[in-house]
Amino acid sequence: MRPPSYKAIVEELAAAIRSGAIPAGTRLAAHRELARERRIALATATRVYAELAAMGLVVGEPGRGTFVRVRSGYDGLEPSRALPVPRVADLSFNQPLAPGQAELLRRALRALAASGDVEALLYQHPPGGRRHDRAIVATYLLDRGIDAPPGDVLLTSGTQQALDTVLRALTRPGDVVAADALSYPGIKLLAAAHGLDLAPVPVTAAGPDLDALERICAARRVRAIYAIPTVHNPLGWVLDRERRARLVATARAHDCLIVEDGTYAFLETSPPPPLRTLAPERTCYVAGLSKNVAPGLRFGFAVVPASLAQTVTGSLRAAAWGAPGIVTALATGWMADGTVARLEEDRRADAAARQGIARAALAGLDVTAHPASHAVWLGLEPHQRPDHVAAVLAEEGILVSTAAAFATGRHRPHALRLALGTPPRDELGPALRRLRGALDAIPP
Repeated sequence: MRPPSYKAIVEELAAAIRSGAIPAGTRLAAHRELARERRIALATATRVYAELAAMGLVVGEPGRGTFVRVRSGYDGLEPSRALPVPRVADLSFNQPLAPGQAELLRRALRALAASGDVEALLYQHPPGGRRHDRAIVATYLLDRGIDAPPGDVLLTSGTQQALDTVLRALTRPGDVVAADALSYPGIKLLAAAHGLDLAPVPVTAAGPDLDALERICAARRVRAIYAIPTVHNPLGWVLDRERRARLVATARAHDCLIVEDGTYAFLETSPPPPLRTLAPERTCYVAGLSKNVAPGLRFGFAVVPASLAQTVTGSLRAAAWGAPGIVTALATGWMADGTVARLEEDRRADAAARQGIARAALAGLDVTAHPASHAVWLGLEPHQRPDHVAAVLAEEGILVSTAAAFATGRHRPHALRLALGTPPRDELGPALRRLRGALDAIPP
């Protein structure tokens, strides 16, 4: 009898996995076993598992084998928000708000309604914003160590649009962008959308492996380096001056652009100079108000080199022009009157308190975090597969993110990212203790 083609084997196994005939968590036959059972070549067996992995049905773990993935939707770039039981805590996404912010918004809206020329908010602003509004953002950025003229500042509808605009303007499909092997998931979405080749840079406890970055830049034509030097997402590091200087030196030596993400920089009270300050001629700095003010206030900005401002402005105009007038008025008004600075101070204090709660609840576990941030990177035991752990926690009413969402390369560590900023603070400790109990109950 003629053995089936590898495509038929893929379809057969995929159907069995989707139907539940091969349950989630099942360890599949080793490559050699599959080859012997199905009378196919070892290379063909490897190809079968590669296709199943590409379909999101299995995951290969070096030294352990190939497992059927828990397809519950609680990991990846767009996790499901639904849970099979009543929700206990959402630790998958940070939506931090401070008490009294609703009343703050009401007062601001009343002030806008009573302003002299409210009709001006209904007109289309220039791409990147009016000069007056850009000047307010430029002044705000002085406290972050960035001294840029208003003409280098472009206003956007959030940090993601700022990042999208910069990459759209300054890269082309096929360009190589170096990014930390664990990084902000949005860079993966944009790389896929723009046809960019992400080159993962291995990470260490103190930051990216700069020797590896140098080797990547020497071996490939790297167009840009995407970096989060101050309160890294998800690992929380703050690069010291020496590492920042070396990263900039590598970018200059290989003529790479630098895209610096400052979303969480406000959490560090005494950071080293931003990369933008060290290399203003090649650094685009992006940030916004989603984490320091409110996630629904879609207001961001890009600070770009003067030589590239016209190109990036053209990209912004082609996409969405920038931030709406009403949102800009709210955001710049709060920047100018000190509200943003006060909210940032409150957010830092809240994050430090939540880190204390997390450290107590997770004592003894493999925890990595900035001492004043709303995130914890939690390393798992070798027998605790992240997708399975996420499904177990979902049954407990707890949503988490797995390392897969943050991995820019093929390697996906056994880890979870816990977002601490969404649950009420008095509910965070009980939720984390419940999470720990569920982890401890998973047998080796």
